[in-house]
Amino acid sequence: MSAQTVTLSGKVIDSNQNPLVGATVAIATQNKGVATDFDGNFSLNLSKGKHVIEVSYVGFKTSSQEVNLTNNEQITIQLVANETVLDEVLVAAVRVKADAPVTHSNLSKQEIEKRNLGQDIPVLLNYLPSVTSSSDAGAGIGYTYIRVRGSDATRVNVTINGIPYNDAESQGTFWVNMGDFASSTQSLQLQRGVGTSTNGSGAFGASLNILTDAVSEEAGGEISNAFGSYGTRKHTVKFTTGKLNNGFEFAGRLSNIYSDGYVDRAFTDLKSYFLQGSYTDDNTLIKALVFGGKEKTYQAWFGLTPEELKEDRRQNPYTYDNETDNYWQDHYQLHWNEKLSENWSTNIGLNYTRGKGYFEQFKDESAAADYDNLIIDGSDVIVRRWLDNHFYVANANVTYKNDNLEIISGGSYSTYNNDHYGEIIWGSDLAPNTNINDRYYLSVSEKLDWSIFSKATFRLSEQFKAFVDVQGRFVNYQTEGLTSDRIPIDVDKDYNFFNPKLGLTYKINDEHSIYASYAKANREPNRNDFEGGNSQHESLDDYEFGWRLSNETVRLNTNVYYMDYQNQLILTGAIDPNTGEPLRASSGSSYRLGLEIDADITLSEQVTMRPNIAFSKNINRDYRAEIDGELQNLGDTPITFSPDIVFGNALVYQPVHNVQIAFLSKYVGKQWMSNLNSKVSDLDVLEDFFTSDLNLVYEIKTNKIFKSIVFTGLINNIFNKEYVDRGYYYTYDDTWSTPGTTTTVDGAGYYPQATRNFLIGATLKF
Repeated sequence: MSAQTVTLSGKVIDSNQNPLVGATVAIATQNKGVATDFDGNFSLNLSKGKHVIEVSYVGFKTSSQEVNLTNNEQITIQLVANETVLDEVLVAAVRVKADAPVTHSNLSKQEIEKRNLGQDIPVLLNYLPSVTSSSDAGAGIGYTYIRVRGSDATRVNVTINGIPYNDAESQGTFWVNMGDFASSTQSLQLQRGVGTSTNGSGAFGASLNILTDAVSEEAGGEISNAFGSYGTRKHTVKFTTGKLNNGFEFAGRLSNIYSDGYVDRAFTDLKSYFLQGSYTDDNTLIKALVFGGKEKTYQAWFGLTPEELKEDRRQNPYTYDNETDNYWQDHYQLHWNEKLSENWSTNIGLNYTRGKGYFEQFKDESAAADYDNLIIDGSDVIVRRWLDNHFYVANANVTYKNDNLEIISGGSYSTYNNDHYGEIIWGSDLAPNTNINDRYYLSVSEKLDWSIFSKATFRLSEQFKAFVDVQGRFVNYQTEGLTSDRIPIDVDKDYNFFNPKLGLTYKINDEHSIYASYAKANREPNRNDFEGGNSQHESLDDYEFGWRLSNETVRLNTNVYYMDYQNQLILTGAIDPNTGEPLRASSGSSYRLGLEIDADITLSEQVTMRPNIAFSKNINRDYRAEIDGELQNLGDTPITFSPDIVFGNALVYQPVHNVQIAFLSKYVGKQWMSNLNSKVSDLDVLEDFFTSDLNLVYEIKTNKIFKSIVFTGLINNIFNKEYVDRGYYYTYDDTWSTPGTTTTVDGAGYYPQATRNFLIGATLKF
């Protein structure tokens, strides 16, 4: 057997002879590959004979070459920078490289496509380490949610081509406004913890950096259709002119996704588009993008009571036909990258986002005071609550790099304006002189956010690399008027933050390296926090220590983290009864301590396994709460929605090059929906659950009409598990049942997720 095996080793470099760290060297027809080390070196044990070697690296054209091995051989592979992708422009600004002392995971377009059948990005990220996802309608389409290390989406900083996507005021991310955005995603990187400095609100659980479609060298297109359970369907059309002789390229996408939802009548109707034009030459890349969408979803954010869940887990207690959310959002981006020399480059990014929409709701027997006396007491009423906003962003950075040093310095400025108002569109008994569409509340908001940063990566020796990152961030938030409950909200607050970060990576040998890092983050409250009377900012000290192993059969990432919070604004478990937004309160002092392990293991030429597991302890220190009319110190209590264990795995079988079968598994441990540690009742507990999916991909290469036809199938929750992955919990003081005493009464709501269901699709590429 030894006589039939030889070693292929070598080095991957760029056009300036610089080693490319973390480049992927793979065998095209096998599940075998390795990442290059600190010096760009790699080594593979292969059978004698012909092999096709594919080498890829972000920001460079993939190289493919055939080798005929009879003996041990050493080669050098030079990758050519791909001037037509934004990766080279944006990776340095908001992402980190493979050997950086930052805990992260990458997901490529090819990996996304394997499960992209209409479900939203949070669901597609479900199998990454420490990630949990959920949806209101239960089928992963519509209003979907992501948590990383127990932190909800308002604490996950999201950028699209370096432009902040989180809503500046609520700090949330609403994927429902950009249906099928995965079809226009080139790659993404999820940094867990504070990560590196980014634009927009601070990352308190993770940051997600999304890069949209690269410029295509060749003309082409796609027609994709998918169908599945609960009336789900997805239709996508894409095109590109390819890079024309004058350096221009035009591309676009149109999509429509519809689903009735697992929950009764919780339908989702998403229409979206993506258009881009680019110009490139040897030193310049200019790219203009317009993308957005329109959504209509039926109300499912209030969940089910325990009794309703037991009676019929698919029921929806709302009966008004148009209890819907309706929103339009359009994004306009312009990016200009200029290569000034071999060492210097610059980037400018501009963005304008226009958003507008409303939630329509029926209210029976309403009080006149709740609607500015526009109705008579006891009247039924239909209202629309509107958001009308404008978001402007300007980013700029300059990069200097040589063989041993890379420095990126830049800044970001944004301004956000939003009008909140409510209209009465019908009433059974309107007050005199009331007209349809009269407003019963209005508040006007403005948020200014600007930051400057400088980050440097430098080689101290052959074994040591250091990373230093400093950021100053300055925020002003103003709002005045009335909330939807007609409560005055008048805020004018300034926040000035200094966020330093530093780390060190040590190369032990060609296969092993370790890293350690420290990062400071500060974060301002969101609008709901101000409504609850909390205007204090929160701070986080994040300590990470990791070990990485990479050889031809195993890629292993292991890290320990300790996230120490001051005044962490944690979810109370309750939601706003008008909007469904989770409510938060200060925990005083809290921490998250965890161990994360993820691996990519080659078991044979046809079989690979990609497991990940996260163990964590998420604790409020000396948590105080009022129970039965008395303030009690509950000691150390678990933080809401933070499971102690999260496990994921993908077992992938590839019998031939164009067929892949993946068995996906996910386990999420028990979660608490309050910070009370079940001191009132056990309604605040979400039980652990284990689910499995089956994913099949089959590609047919053809030379007639289409380049290829790709068939994709996905069976979700293949073992038909009935589970609930998200909910809410509330308490209130009962002072009238027994006069003279105060008793704490509680309740809960649950979001049931779909049992066994399927999605199948076909993509025609031409």
